[in-house]
Amino acid sequence: MRILLAEDDPLLGDGLRAGLRQLGFQVDWVRDGEAAERELRAQPYVVAVLDLGLPRKDGLDVLAAIRLARISTPVLVLTARDAVPDRIRGLNVGADDYVVKPVDLYELAARLRALVRRAHGQSQECLTAQDVVLDPAARSVRQADEPVMLSTREFDLLQAFMLNAGRVLSREQLEQQLYSWGQEVESNAVEVHIHNLRRKLGTALIQTVRGVGYMLLRDSPKS
Repeated sequence: MRILLAEDDPLLGDGLRAGLRQLGFQVDWVRDGEAAERELRAQPYVVAVLDLGLPRKDGLDVLAAIRLARISTPVLVLTARDAVPDRIRGLNVGADDYVVKPVDLYELAARLRALVRRAHGQSQECLTAQDVVLDPAARSVRQADEPVMLSTREFDLLQAFMLNAGRVLSREQLEQQLYSWGQEVESNAVEVHIHNLRRKLGTALIQTVRGVGYMLLRDSPKS
């Protein structure tokens, strides 16, 4: 899952980026409010972590601006401002969650996963489609109750499909979720990963929509 981290503290930002990457997130890190707003307007992030005390533009002003522009990206506010009126203002402006520094990395990751689930209409921690169960926290996959070993990219791709079950996703949309800044993307990378998923999970799960992209079927196709 590709997320945006807006944090101006270099030590905290670097630590969060490294820690969240280890937990399976693709992290783009910006250090000021203007950059945060620009990226949220330009990129389809699944969730954003937004510090309030950002230079150049305050985090609450960024949040207000993107909500006015009808950008619905889930936003978790991460801040040292722990006064109740500040929290109320942040939630009223459009924040989806609010965490006061210092934050535990695993709690932060759990809150981000919960925001992504809710944004995609998922109420359960594990994602299911046909006989496949994906656990985002454990980064594990089971099919017919048997473990399936996937590479990091294969897991991330399957997760993107399962969060958008029944929706056609283009190759560009899938690439945007798989790769953060500075990561080289091979021209046929998505096709290779889809081929590997079909080899490991069967051909009935992910369908090709010719000329458009790919779609994961939540239910088995009728024979």
